[in-house]
Amino acid sequence: MRTLLLRSVTSALFCVPLVTAQPVDNTQLKQVIIFGRHSVRSPLAPNSYLNSYSARPFPVFSVAPGLLTDNGARLETILGSYYRLWLTKEDLLTGKDSADAPFVYFRANVIERTIDSAAAFAAGLLPGAAVNVDHLGPTASDPLFDPVGAGVALLDERKAIAAVKGRLGGDPQSLASAYAGELALTRSVLFGYPAGQTPAPGAPAGTVDVTTIPIEVTAGTAGVPLDFGGLSTVLFATDPFVMEYAEGLPAADVGWGQLTAAGVSQTSRLSNLVIDLEFRTPYLAGVQSSNVASHVVRSMVQAATGNAMTGSLGNSSTKVIVLVASDINIAGLAGLFHLDWLLAGYQTDFCSPGGALVFELRQSQSTGEYIVRVSYIAQTLDQLRNRTVLTLDTPPASAPVFISGCSTRNATFDCALEDFVAVAKRVIVPESADRVH
Repeated sequence: MRTLLLRSVTSALFCVPLVTAQPVDNTQLKQVIIFGRHSVRSPLAPNSYLNSYSARPFPVFSVAPGLLTDNGARLETILGSYYRLWLTKEDLLTGKDSADAPFVYFRANVIERTIDSAAAFAAGLLPGAAVNVDHLGPTASDPLFDPVGAGVALLDERKAIAAVKGRLGGDPQSLASAYAGELALTRSVLFGYPAGQTPAPGAPAGTVDVTTIPIEVTAGTAGVPLDFGGLSTVLFATDPFVMEYAEGLPAADVGWGQLTAAGVSQTSRLSNLVIDLEFRTPYLAGVQSSNVASHVVRSMVQAATGNAMTGSLGNSSTKVIVLVASDINIAGLAGLFHLDWLLAGYQTDFCSPGGALVFELRQSQSTGEYIVRVSYIAQTLDQLRNRTVLTLDTPPASAPVFISGCSTRNATFDCALEDFVAVAKRVIVPESADRVH
């Protein structure tokens, strides 16, 4: 009797997934907003600066500091080609580029690498059409991506410092022990000795040990809301590692041969930490990301209703909106809505080169209800390094994203549009959003 009961229970347990694992998606994609980071670039700081922090010279990239590399442009085109396949399969695009182009809107931040990334993405998404990428001049501040610099939002530096220190127990230096493993790995790579060696050798003559510079939180400069002292310097010193790997430099040039993809990812925890504190902290996210959030939400409402709305992107018939900026912009919007993701090979909430938050506006074919579905889509580190051609059978990595306050309990965390709008109204700071710019 007991054996029969166990068999019955076991059978029931294994049968349940067969019934529930393949839900029917009866929704139709009506609009997609792709908010992505630029692709692979050269390090932000020049080698003349970086070399003071290492025992050996940093590898030389083919372009000046902070510019999109040729490989970065190729990777963006590969990514755009994948979206073309996906959106054509979803019947949002027809595959006839000249016919699809009027329904696609591109906007990039003023930084050269974001404009070039948008253009390269467009070459993959609509290879047979001329696409205009909207952007302001190089000395301007785009209110969508830099509302503080554009005068749309006002940042209270004292409140910003207090908000971040409040997350750190009032003692920023405590991060040195919390991230001791990452700092030790970084030091070993910069100074060229095996990780875990004890005792660790002293800093080579003429170099600065970035891992010993005091960590603090003080007012920043234009475009950089806060300064984290030594942690900000560590960010610049470790920034090249991800780009060295993703650019496809020889293994001997990726952290001077001391870093695998896993090591690159571990060191990126430090830069990820700075971005989290500076752009995902609730006060800072509210000031710096409310404007772009308002535009994203109003664009979806415009598409759902068919009525033109101020403060939206494109027009009421726009089907695809592509926004290209930096990791700080994606992180800020994610922080505002409390969005989190994790892709294999990356750190939690890491904004990888070319990676994007993707907002899908869908309509139920049975009820007519509009829903919002969010995911984070990015090429893996190895797909970047190997310039892997992406197809529907070999896609980039993707993770469904839960929307706090409105996602339902299904595999894609769908949220009714009206509920998403209600969440947006709660998190967006009205005085930091402009319905015009």
